[in-house]
Amino acid sequence: MQKEKFYITTAIAYASQKPHIGNTYEVILTDAIARFKKMAGYDVFFLTGTDEHGQKIEEYAKKSGVSPKEYVDKVSGEIKRIWKLVGADFDKFIRTTDDYHEKAVANIFKKLYDTGDIYKSEYEGLYCVPCESFFTETQAPDGICPDCGRPLKKTKEETYFFRMSKYQDRLMKYIEEHPDFIVPESRKKEMINNFLKPGLQDLCVSRSSFKWGIPVSFDDKHVIYVWIDALSNYITALGYDVDEQGELYKKYWPADVHIIGKDILRFHTIYWPIILMALGQPLPKQVFGHPWLNFGADKMSKSKGNVLYADDLVNIFGVDGIRYYVLSEMPYANDGSITYETIIEKYNTDLANNLGNLVSRTIAMTQKYFDGVVPEQGEKTQEDRNLAETAENAFNKMFEKMTEYRCSEALDEIFKLFKRANKYIDETTPWILAKGEKTFSRLGSVIYNLLEAIRFGAVMLKPFIPKTAEKILRALNTGKVEFETLSCFGQLEKGITVNKTESLFARLDGEKLLKELKKEQNAEREEKEKGISNAEKETKNASEKAEDTGIAKIGIDDFMKIDLRTALIYDCEPVPKADKLLKIQVDLGYEKRQIVSGIAKFYKPEELIGKKIIIVSNLAPAKLRGVDSNGMLLASGEEDVKVVFLSDDTPLGQRVR
Repeated sequence: MQKEKFYITTAIAYASQKPHIGNTYEVILTDAIARFKKMAGYDVFFLTGTDEHGQKIEEYAKKSGVSPKEYVDKVSGEIKRIWKLVGADFDKFIRTTDDYHEKAVANIFKKLYDTGDIYKSEYEGLYCVPCESFFTETQAPDGICPDCGRPLKKTKEETYFFRMSKYQDRLMKYIEEHPDFIVPESRKKEMINNFLKPGLQDLCVSRSSFKWGIPVSFDDKHVIYVWIDALSNYITALGYDVDEQGELYKKYWPADVHIIGKDILRFHTIYWPIILMALGQPLPKQVFGHPWLNFGADKMSKSKGNVLYADDLVNIFGVDGIRYYVLSEMPYANDGSITYETIIEKYNTDLANNLGNLVSRTIAMTQKYFDGVVPEQGEKTQEDRNLAETAENAFNKMFEKMTEYRCSEALDEIFKLFKRANKYIDETTPWILAKGEKTFSRLGSVIYNLLEAIRFGAVMLKPFIPKTAEKILRALNTGKVEFETLSCFGQLEKGITVNKTESLFARLDGEKLLKELKKEQNAEREEKEKGISNAEKETKNASEKAEDTGIAKIGIDDFMKIDLRTALIYDCEPVPKADKLLKIQVDLGYEKRQIVSGIAKFYKPEELIGKKIIIVSNLAPAKLRGVDSNGMLLASGEEDVKVVFLSDDTPLGQRVR
């Protein structure tokens, strides 16, 4: 019987610089989903790759003294190496400098021009080089990029535009009729409320101010801009061209899911579907906008010096140590966090203790008491039935979670089984059972149940930490290694001989490791400080003098750490036994949360309900008089506090700058 197909993609990584662990998380997540689907019986095609054109790359190449092609060859090779390093088992790695892709993109552009969906005009406005995005004065009144916070450049140039507005109503209808097209739900609301409802503007799809791109076939002054070039990779990789569709395209398109970061959701849920509509091609079934992996509470940034790289982390914690951390730590909809301290804690607790210790103890007891031979399973006790039920439930819940791409929740279910198995050892005390002839048969049942619980867990771990899962299954010497063998507890073959196993995860000396890492970081910092120019030192001194005047000066990077968002107050009440505090419920459009504010002396709850305000959304959670607070509202004054209210038509969840 023919398998059902499943086509999954990552966003293609921009080949400007080496990706950090936050970028690498996406390919690890996608790989785990692809492996899960293969084990679930699907015919999977997993695509990833690199986006290699644009002004930013042209500038990087110039600074490096090489051609743009030489530059992207090096960076793309580095990205592919890192993807392989973290265990990504992709089926194809596309580069947008591949000949077949460039040919197909040129033909796509020409077709859209011939049908009237692309037209020539002139652009005058603001442009962000890092984001490669254009903005109107209305979208960026302060001259700062709404996406990355960097200064925008005023630009005027001849360009081709794509008629986005023509397809707005059709896209809105499609999203309404396909409620699972954009997930999580909060991301869908953001796209509808912030971009579609206010109205779409036609999109700039060519550039004439730089040359590193795919030329417009009928106008050599222009190169095709990123949207049509990069987004089209999902179909050109399968052999799509305007006059022919390859066998892979016929088999796998439409994509079952695009796995992308939440910051590029607009391009994949608005621009890309409309391009496909204009081409007369089916839309992808789903776009999953995953959250960010932050360093602590901050977004990773080279300028902040808080960037972690996958290869450095793998050298310390191993491939599966890092895969497990990022997959288990990243929530479904909210941002995750990574620091050396949290990696060490999770590594020791989950991998070294709950998993590694369980496997080594059980294999050792099997060898000690039964010469390594898997014993018979005897009469079942309540503890046995409870362990079996936990194993079967873990598989069912893990499977359910993974169909929705809730990887961290799926791993939680697996590790509940390992915790239960460890508790089972304490309940049954096999070392005591081994001392009596009458209890020896009971010991056999206990060891069998532990080995079977470990097999269940190892099979379930294969999509997430495949190398470790294979080590465990080799130690068990079992042929029962697929999902179908987890339908019921008790399928481990009796009479087989287990193998000796190496330590899966040796416990880390966290204090020692952190000292070593701090020493390395200090050495790197000293090297950087040695390279500071006199001009930079003078700037630093001037800044310090400014602080002496009473007002500390901060740079743009420090300011951009503050995430200000528009929100609606939909409920408000006093905090009991706190004269100054109000408990305020706010709606950001994409999520609801509670904040506590000391404004009770200046406002009654009924005066605030229904008002739109600005909140600091990335403030660390706190408890005020025992009440949780997840943010802070903006207000002025000390003696006479005035909350900053917004007009009623202000969209929710917008970033304020």
